[in-house]
Amino acid sequence: QVQLVESGGGLVQPGGSLRLSCAASGFTFRVNAINWYRQAPGNEREWVALITPGESTKHADSVKGRFAISRDNARNTVYLQMNSLKPEDTAVYYCMATLNAKNYWGQGTQVTVSS
Repeated sequence: QVQLVESGGGLVQPGGSLRLSCAASGFTFRVNAINWYRQAPGNEREWVALITPGESTKHADSVKGRFAISRDNARNTVYLQMNSLKPEDTAVYYCMATLNAKNYWGQGTQVTVSS
């Protein structure tokens, strides 16, 4: 079955960096776009970044220039490199794939930016 497993979250100081990973299985990874979303306490889930099968990328204005999405089709993995982290980046980060008009989500990984 389709599985998306996020990892790499943790506690980091403002200005620091983290790299999140999303390991996918159960579908043809290389032909599918993958998204990253995040959800902070009390907020709605927010789209963060997208990477297409052709490796075109888009990023939300709030993270542009600080975050970078990438993919490794040999490892069925998508990454989110997060630099210059701010306290407002604190959230649970999720990856998502849309397959046959159905959205599949991972369980999320917590990112906390605090001194």
